[in-house]
Amino acid sequence: MTREFRKDIRGRGASSNIPNRFDSLHFEAEPQDFDNYLEEEKPRLQTQVLKDSSRAVLTKNDSPDIGFTYSVNPYRGCEHGCIYCYARPTHEYLGMSAGLDFESKIMVKENAPELLEEALMKKSWEPQVIVMSGVTDCYQPLEREYKLTRGCLEVLNKFKNPGAIITKNHLVTRDIDILQEMAQYKGIVVTISITSLDTELIASLEPRTSRPAARLRAIEELAKAGIPVGVNVAPMILGLTDHEMPAILKAAADAGATSAGYTMLRLPHAVAPLFEEWLDVHRPLRKNKVIEAVKDVRDGKMYKSDFGNRMTGTGPRAEQLAQVFEVYSRKYKLNAKNWSLSAAHFKRPPTAAEIAAQAQLSFDLE
Repeated sequence: MTREFRKDIRGRGASSNIPNRFDSLHFEAEPQDFDNYLEEEKPRLQTQVLKDSSRAVLTKNDSPDIGFTYSVNPYRGCEHGCIYCYARPTHEYLGMSAGLDFESKIMVKENAPELLEEALMKKSWEPQVIVMSGVTDCYQPLEREYKLTRGCLEVLNKFKNPGAIITKNHLVTRDIDILQEMAQYKGIVVTISITSLDTELIASLEPRTSRPAARLRAIEELAKAGIPVGVNVAPMILGLTDHEMPAILKAAADAGATSAGYTMLRLPHAVAPLFEEWLDVHRPLRKNKVIEAVKDVRDGKMYKSDFGNRMTGTGPRAEQLAQVFEVYSRKYKLNAKNWSLSAAHFKRPPTAAEIAAQAQLSFDLE
């Protein structure tokens, strides 16, 4: 079936259901009315919640250029609808599209906290940092109702196993009470991703994320609560958002961020044509300039998956962006403090059998 090109769909980043690269059949969803969310969370295409029956919740990463080994993702797919999201192709392995399906058909692991506790109770588990949102955002809109991320944080806190959060949603501040407790034993760090400070641009680029001002408020609230918080200027889209890097770093530092990082735009598999389609709909006059810049840092291609430079790109423009980041992060005293997460306080709670045995021992001693 030929993919039908669509115009802007309110509340969605994609304009179509791009065909699944593994399937010969293709389904195109129709927009519907849906008004149960905050203004920036209102799509016309209704979200479908699907049960994820996975029997494990920890995902192991073996990519050498990603700084963590284990992550927890309570949700597969993401309502935030960021058009450039590198995780979009993961929906194709579920028999769905990386387009509208990815942001409107969300797989939910309703027992994620219980599965996490089971994993940490195993004697084979070696205490180490677990990243929330290693693939999709753990504070996407559905978290308001399901509270699975909060449940997982409660488990991490119970075991005093360190965790790290990456999000674009102000909703993270809802859990400041738990995050404060974890911060006391160096058990948590939060990173807020900011792509642009342009509210109008974000409304189409990342339609159901918190707006830039709300993300800066999240940084401020977290910092005032004593929770280590940083900013990820990501992704940097050459020809569209790269000129904002200094302003984003300053705004984040002023709000209380103490660390910073950045990544270059990545467009694997179906993400490349989806991003081009987004440019056609929302920034047609900039399309050629942006695509030229994308290829300029990827050796003439839309994407290269080489470890070591896929996050930063290569060539003069990539090097210039790296220099800008270095100069301004130093100017605003970001990454000046050395801090690290600690697993030194990890402790497994006693099992029911152990509690019963201890109770019997106490009884016998009496």
